[in-house]
Amino acid sequence: MNINPSDLAQHGYVALDSLGHKELVPFIRTYMKKRTLFSMLYYLANVIAFGLTGYLFVQGVHSPAYDIGARFSYFSYGLVIAFALVPLHEYIHVLAYRLQGAKNTSYDANIRKFYFMALADKFVASKKEFQVVALAPFVFISSALMVLLFLVNDHWTLTIAGVFVAHTAMCSGDFGLLSYFEFHKEKEVVTYDDVKAGVSYFFCKTK
Repeated sequence: MNINPSDLAQHGYVALDSLGHKELVPFIRTYMKKRTLFSMLYYLANVIAFGLTGYLFVQGVHSPAYDIGARFSYFSYGLVIAFALVPLHEYIHVLAYRLQGAKNTSYDANIRKFYFMALADKFVASKKEFQVVALAPFVFISSALMVLLFLVNDHWTLTIAGVFVAHTAMCSGDFGLLSYFEFHKEKEVVTYDDVKAGVSYFFCKTK
């Protein structure tokens, strides 16, 4: 949105919530428990990921060459790769922010609580803009994995499944924030980050 945070009140917006970045995890848990479109999509994506993994594990189980140990090994490779994809995941967030018009982007992380954030300082994002930012890594990486699934052979499909399972699980923060917007869908919600304060603010204009 082409609007400064200091001008939100002049445009009819009022403060709705503030989210300290250190309190991200409980905030996400709260809104992932809400029955919203995005919380349901997140759980469905996880069901698909685990269902795919289960199918690939039992595929060929009656074959003499079936080796459950090797399958677990290849699956574990995928889990490791998923963690290595975290920087790419956050970069895609930042790239999406920049495509929406954000100028001052940065990253934040808390290794102990295992969360990572892409931030756009003082950039006011509308619901649609935030949806693009939040969904971009999940859509891009998941789509790439589905293409690769048809290009690799044998046990490597389980590596792809491992990446899919772990990466989908790690998208809970994105879907939790999307669930927040959906929970307040009767309001015109916008948000912006204050990097120095370590807080994200949510404002709304009641329809």
